[in-house]
Amino acid sequence: MNLNKILKNAFLVVMFGLIVTACATKKSVKTTDSTTSTTTTSAETQKADPIEKLDALMQGDVYVGSDTVGELASGVPDRVFFATNEIILTTASRETLRKQAAWLRQNSDVTVVVEGHADERGTREYNLALGERRANAAKDYLMTYGVSSDRIKVLSYGKERPVDSGSNPLSWSKNRRSVTVKAN
Repeated sequence: MNLNKILKNAFLVVMFGLIVTACATKKSVKTTDSTTSTTTTSAETQKADPIEKLDALMQGDVYVGSDTVGELASGVPDRVFFATNEIILTTASRETLRKQAAWLRQNSDVTVVVEGHADERGTREYNLALGERRANAAKDYLMTYGVSSDRIKVLSYGKERPVDSGSNPLSWSKNRRSVTVKAN
């Protein structure tokens, strides 16, 4: 019996090692010194460029680029981005919302609508609910910085108003957002 238990444990350890190895991401670092030379072909450069560009625009699956970011007011970004199926505010999102709150405290006559959005994946109902939870997360954060709740309305568009109509991870990350706009 002990032999069976030992073999079973050894098998589990080997399988765990294989799984961990299979999940690992290999990153290569190219170095050059005076004794060796590394030549990069144009095919290698073309393969690396889209990945590097994507990495610069995203942290994990949260969009951090600035090409679709508007302004609530001069120097005050109007939107924050979320991870897939998440309502948790990132560090960048909290910083943006702190800027919005400071501006709103200085402009006490302004009311805003926080619009919640989702990417195209999932049902209409799920994405409407997710958009509402995202908008409420932004609203709650603004309220913790002194903005009255009666100055903030919440509206969810779900997946109905994408900022990027593509169907890929970068497009989806741009669409998972909440946007603070001045109320009419």
